[in-house]
Formats: sequence, structure tokens, C-alpha cells
Amino acid sequence: MVGGAGAAVAAVGLPMAVGYLAQLIEAYFGDGSRFGVDLHYLREEEPLGTAGPLAEVEGDFERLLVMNGDLFTAIDFGALVEQHVSSGVQATLALLARKVPIDFGVIRTEGDRVAGFEEKPTIVYDVSMGVYVFERAVLDLIPAGRRYDFPELVLELLARSQPVGAYRSDAFWLDIGQRDDYELANEQFEALRPTLFGS
Repeated sequence: MVGGAGAAVAAVGLPMAVGYLAQLIEAYFGDGSRFGVDLHYLREEEPLGTAGPLAEVEGDFERLLVMNGDLFTAIDFGALVEQHVSSGVQATLALLARKVPIDFGVIRTEGDRVAGFEEKPTIVYDVSMGVYVFERAVLDLIPAGRRYDFPELVLELLARSQPVGAYRSDAFWLDIGQRDDYELANEQFEALRPTLFGS
């Protein structure tokens, strides 16, 4: 799903949170029927952050698949949800390995002695893809009517000793909220069409 500044709730019959450029998003997607989904919109009068709009979600459901609205990805959502359900956790974050090259020699010390030297290493981090699965009860932790972001929600779960799962993916992923990634997505879209939408 694609949303505004807030989160897009990827589930049939649930709302898409929209803020910035809401009118354009609503005009393009309409009620979702031409895409085979039932879309409803949750308008943010004031920015509520990435997780804040979820406090307004109502309905009878067990869990939510949620993603930030500025992502371009070929992640296997079915596999993500399947792992979440089978692991029995309250929340699952999709993760992607990012390699960060360091342009300097990195020194490891022990006290005032050099214990190791690595020339221009590449450090690998697990980063959030901005894609989540939450059990229904997790939404009760989100304060209504104020800005609240996913990192705050995850930290709150951890502070309450609630299990949070990690789903590692090597799927194509870009944060098109960043200009370079947006331009790359436009350049590569046709070549990526089979990956994103099937052949």
C-alpha cells in the first residue's frame, strides 16, 4: 500500500492513514475497488507519526500487517505473516541487512594499547524495512491523539518484556522518501516489474 506521512494499513476493509497530499492519494486510489481492496481513509489533521494513526483503527481482527507509505519493496508479505503467527510473538519487524563502508582504518584498543587494526572495513547492520505485523492487543499501547512512532512502540513492547520477532529479508527494498532511492525506483521500475508484480 502507499500512504502519506503516516502508516499505510495493508488489510482489506481497514483504513489507509493519510496526511500530506491526502487529496491526491484519495483521488488516485479511490475506494480501492479497481485494485481489489476495500479502502477507507483516516485523515490526520495533525501529523501523528508512523504509529499514532493506528490508535484509531477499529474492527474485529486478530492482527495487522502495516507498512510505512514511502516504501518500494518486493518483500514476501505472506512469509512474513506466517513466521509471525508461528512464532507466537506480539510484533514482528521486517529487517534488511545494510552494508556501511567505513572510509578509515578502525582501531580496536584495550586500555592505552592498540589491540587490532582493520583498514576500511564494511560494517553490516540489520535495519528496519518499515514493515510490521502486530497482534491486535499491541494497538492498545498506542496513545490516541498524539504523535507516536514505531520505534517508541517497539521500545514499549520490549520494556514490558513482550516478545518482538525479527523477519530477515533480502527482497528488493527502497525508501522512496529519500530522493536518491526515489530516482533509482523510477529508473529501475520497468526492469523490476516482474519481481514486484509477477510475470
